[in-house]
Amino acid sequence: MPDKYEWRKEEKSIYPSGKKPSIVTLPTQTFITISGQGNPNTEAFGEHIAALYAMSYAIKMAPKKDVHFPGAFDYTVYPLEGFWTLPDCYNKAEVDKNQLIYKIMLKQPDFVTQAVFDQAFEMAKSKIPVDLQSELRLETIAEGEVGMILHVGSFDNEPESFAKLAEFLAAEGYERTSKAHKEIYLSDFRRVAEEKRKTILRVTIKKQA
Repeated sequence: MPDKYEWRKEEKSIYPSGKKPSIVTLPTQTFITISGQGNPNTEAFGEHIAALYAMSYAIKMAPKKDVHFPGAFDYTVYPLEGFWTLPDCYNKAEVDKNQLIYKIMLKQPDFVTQAVFDQAFEMAKSKIPVDLQSELRLETIAEGEVGMILHVGSFDNEPESFAKLAEFLAAEGYERTSKAHKEIYLSDFRRVAEEKRKTILRVTIKKQA
């Protein structure tokens, strides 16, 4: 293993940076997650993100505090990801962001077990709002076969990229299995200008009957 594991170099099929859509069968992956509902342009959503990073950096920086997890190695913290959907009863053409349901997450290296999570939680606890502490989870998620496309620009322009992805999937003989989708933020949307934001859009798929 290299001195520092970098997901951008080692996991290019999971985190594609090119403009061409792709189809991939994902391995089972482990994430620290937190769920919620509402407009992401709020302070509350920012607190959810901060809680995830507090946990992830507690794990990554543990050796600095002389805490050595079994099998641990140096690595680059993974990008923020999130599943997004709307209530089953939602039937409006336009998206009301206040109705959005989300589960945001940060992927973890293979050495992160529940025991590592629990120890890191005690290390990061003081940095996490009390009302969010019980909401953090360590989850193993199997997304299976997915279609992806890189979207560059404002989140409000994502429908254009979703349309391109749908056209690609149809041509390949696939269809979506859920109205939910995943977004992977390759750039920090809190610091990068809208027109330069890079976001992977991902949907679960199956072969058309």
